Amino acid sequence: MRGMETGKTRIRHMVFTEIARMAYEGGDYAQRIEELPYKICPGDPDEIGPFRNNLLIERAVVGERLRLAMGLPTSKLGEHNNISDSVQETVIAEKYYEPPLINVIKFACNRCPDNIIKVTNGCQGCIEHPCIEICPKKAISKVSGHAYIDTEKCIRCGRCMDACSFSAIIRQERPCKKACGIAAIGKDELGRAAIDYKKCTSCGQCLVNCPFGAISDKSQIFQTILAIKSGVPVYVVLAPAFVGQFGPDVTPDKMKPAFRRLGFTDVYEAAIGADLCVIEEAADFLEEVPEKHRFMVTSCCPSWSDMVKKMFPEMAENISVAMTPMVLTARFVKKTHPGCKVVFVGPCDAKKLEASRRTVRSDVDFVLTFEEVLGMFAAKDIDKELISAEETQPLSQAGADARKFAVSGGVAQAVVNAIKSIDPTREVKIAKATGLHECRKLLMMARDGKYDGYLLEGMACPGGCAGGGGQPIVDGCELADERGSVLCLERLCDGGRAVHEPVGAPGQQPEAAGHEDQGKAQRNVHVHVVVLLLHPFPRACIHATLLSNVNAGTGSSGS
Repeated sequence: MRGMETGKTRIRHMVFTEIARMAYEGGDYAQRIEELPYKICPGDPDEIGPFRNNLLIERAVVGERLRLAMGLPTSKLGEHNNISDSVQETVIAEKYYEPPLINVIKFACNRCPDNIIKVTNGCQGCIEHPCIEICPKKAISKVSGHAYIDTEKCIRCGRCMDACSFSAIIRQERPCKKACGIAAIGKDELGRAAIDYKKCTSCGQCLVNCPFGAISDKSQIFQTILAIKSGVPVYVVLAPAFVGQFGPDVTPDKMKPAFRRLGFTDVYEAAIGADLCVIEEAADFLEEVPEKHRFMVTSCCPSWSDMVKKMFPEMAENISVAMTPMVLTARFVKKTHPGCKVVFVGPCDAKKLEASRRTVRSDVDFVLTFEEVLGMFAAKDIDKELISAEETQPLSQAGADARKFAVSGGVAQAVVNAIKSIDPTREVKIAKATGLHECRKLLMMARDGKYDGYLLEGMACPGGCAGGGGQPIVDGCELADERGSVLCLERLCDGGRAVHEPVGAPGQQPEAAGHEDQGKAQRNVHVHVVVLLLHPFPRACIHATLLSNVNAGTGSSGS
């Protein structure tokens, strides 16, 4: 449920807090995790539980959540098991992950109705009975003066719902299934939710929308803290959607000291990598559309790109080859600080899966959601709002366009701006969609030739990353909408200058490359992406360096 603090979000917060506290304090992990369900859900078994009517069942569900928070799979039903089974395997300062990422806690599932049309008590038994008249299968009749639907005849077309003047006929669907835009959720032989992992892209919207908390993701919070305690420098790569995640009074300049109190060495904005990603995707588009491909698909959202590969495999080659901001920033950090570890912190569950890919594992050691980090703050009793002005420190100077990556349309617009910096004469049309339902529609239209020559941006979460599944609820109010509206404020940017704006004295802006130099420009774009990864250039110099070198014809076509 979005927009409010609920029992489900509170219990998730308690689980993350206790796992983090256990990791920080140490001790007998097996014994401590066995005791935690009683700490989180105290009381006599005969009492009504705080979340479910049965306290014993609630403790059992919490036990499964604790296992998932440790990175372990859920217990096998029908077999004797303890919460602590295999816990020692997770006591490592390295990434621990056993697929799948998104899991159904079977005995927590309510077996919700699946696409049922039903008549409610709101039926007034009117004499017009339009529901009866409009039903194409004659599935509705009057029983005891009220409408009655024969479920065996009903085809669930919904016409009766639209015809009822009292809105007394409703459609009931599984919230998890309804939230899944790729039809990856069905049901098992007992009617419980079941995930088809061949389709699933791990966007996390099902766990957000399950009102019973029966779906949960695995976490690396425990292993991250052990890495911090090991003495190895651990750096945070912070997603652009961080604004407002930890409360309205936790300003960006408080983020570095707040994370240092948790034990992290320093904080870098993923927006640095976003600046680089923009350059690379702009080069890809200039080189490949329309000469090689009819259109190009952005690569930043892992669930979006994964959906393209799974549901539209013929379009896989249309995905930009640019690395995501997470990976680009992580590589920059590891090049700058050899031997360190990197943890990506953001609102996205799918980033956990991306970080486990063979090509990315060495770059990103851990992925934590904002929700999980909030548990770490609670475990350490850190009040982020009380950080003094003397402790505050500005974050890295990322560009305005890069910070807009967290909001729908931000990626595509940033790429268009970068293309205009290289070739002002080039016209680029964009099309965007958020939520995998709409993303599927966008791709089907692209397949049918509706978007030839376009740059297509898809975001799995509603509104973009700012609506991701790993967001905390702060003070009883989710701040997704507010974050989306302030992410791009000029006060958060480098003097309000967009990343595509040329830097230099007035009248000394670099000239754009002409058509005859386009090939040279494209080659040098890729070269300077590599160069920027190897050297910590200030943000404001990125495009000036890129464009000046492109125009001067410096650099080589190889790397």
